[in-house]
Amino acid sequence: MRDVFQQELAEVQERLVDIANHVVVSIESAVRAFGESNVQLAEQVIATDPIIDDKASALDELAINIIARQSPVARDLRIVVSALRMSASLERMGDLARHIALLARYRFPMNVVPDSLAPTFAEMGAKDIEIAKLLRDLLQTQDLAIGEQIEQADEVVDELHRDVFAHVLGTEWQGAAHTTVDATLASRYHERFADHGVSIAKKVKYLATGDWVGDEDAHSDLAPEPVQPAAPTADA
Repeated sequence: MRDVFQQELAEVQERLVDIANHVVVSIESAVRAFGESNVQLAEQVIATDPIIDDKASALDELAINIIARQSPVARDLRIVVSALRMSASLERMGDLARHIALLARYRFPMNVVPDSLAPTFAEMGAKDIEIAKLLRDLLQTQDLAIGEQIEQADEVVDELHRDVFAHVLGTEWQGAAHTTVDATLASRYHERFADHGVSIAKKVKYLATGDWVGDEDAHSDLAPEPVQPAAPTADA
């Protein structure tokens, strides 16, 4: 029975890595769709998001079944419960990539943000992709040094997020109302994506060391799915 249990725990890890792989593909395509106003890529991200949702749901079912059948305790129980929470964060990361893609689709054939913000969002998107790839590697290896890299990348995203808000609130900003909304929403989605990566990294560290650092902010996901914006004006 113990051998079966260990095999099931290994399957939990494999499924987490598989979901993380899909998140990498999703955020890569979403960032490219956003930057290039590529509606085909945006549609792909939107269409494939249910795959991530289904895989996360299947992992949750496996974890619940393990708890019901194996009655794990101590560290084994923490592993299974943490997997449930990591699965939820990965699923949310897929949703946030979808939100970014939705903005690109809504504004096609125009860009979502003006040229003055394009470099900031390009850097923010690149950091989100880096975090997704690091997270996949962390789930594969449990190398805690990777978790530190994720946190460092998240700090860069946070700074870029603040830069976007400073820009749109500045006296020189002349963007239309819908452009302001698009920019702030997009920045929020990029920032939340990175935060979920940090949340998962903290859980992996906790499992490895027993040291817990709270991540309450990673669960304050208040950003809604974007509603279809009003038609852009001619001067956008």
